[in-house]
Amino acid sequence: MVQAPGPVPPCRPGAPPIALLVDFDGTIARGDVTVAVMRAGLPAGRRLPWQEGSLLTWPEMMREAAARFPLDPGPLLAEAEAVPLDRSFARLAATARAGGAAMEVVSDGFGFFIEPALRRLDAAWVPIASGDTTFGPAGPRVAFPHGNPACSVCGTCKRGRVLAHQAAGRRVVFVGDGESDRYAASYADVVFAKDGLVAICREAGVAHRPWSTFDDVRRWLDEQLAAFEADPASLPGPTVRPLSCGPEVWGPGG
Repeated sequence: MVQAPGPVPPCRPGAPPIALLVDFDGTIARGDVTVAVMRAGLPAGRRLPWQEGSLLTWPEMMREAAARFPLDPGPLLAEAEAVPLDRSFARLAATARAGGAAMEVVSDGFGFFIEPALRRLDAAWVPIASGDTTFGPAGPRVAFPHGNPACSVCGTCKRGRVLAHQAAGRRVVFVGDGESDRYAASYADVVFAKDGLVAICREAGVAHRPWSTFDDVRRWLDEQLAAFEADPASLPGPTVRPLSCGPEVWGPGG
């Protein structure tokens, strides 16, 4: 069973001060599973909320979508399983685990399909920070245990996970692909970007490394772990940056 992340413990003595935070939709999964299951729950002929010009926030869209899910998650899990996974994630996860680096999947999606995907990649030990979708007698619903209650922009506050690992003394490496990764990339110490996240990083002036498979990230990690083994003082610590998103910047609620 995957352990959901809670408070981040300090980096223990002798462990490399590295945390890899990895997006799921479009990153570990080669397509957007959240959108796939959201579309599967729509009535015939109904378009996705943003295609209809909805002014709902992203968490509100997810709650509305979850309320239409079937009581049995089986068909939705089948939709999720049809989206191919990047199998090279298994090699990155194994390298991180063997080298003592922290790792976490961070997703602003429904979450219920991530654990089965990680099991298929032999990475069921990796903690998950995501939405919490339940299928109980009262009907499906989604909660946001890793959200920021003072901010309505995201369901899962990826910024919060980055800052938590940095506060624990780790240099955060973020791996992502798109819009939901914008704020995490603004705070991470190292960013691996592909697809839409590349343009976002360029626009925001965020330094980033291109990647196409997780083997690109793994080669970088191998170098960092080797450097740490040779000289534990060789790896830089986290970089503290001014806040650029969230209720501290926009005000409570948005």
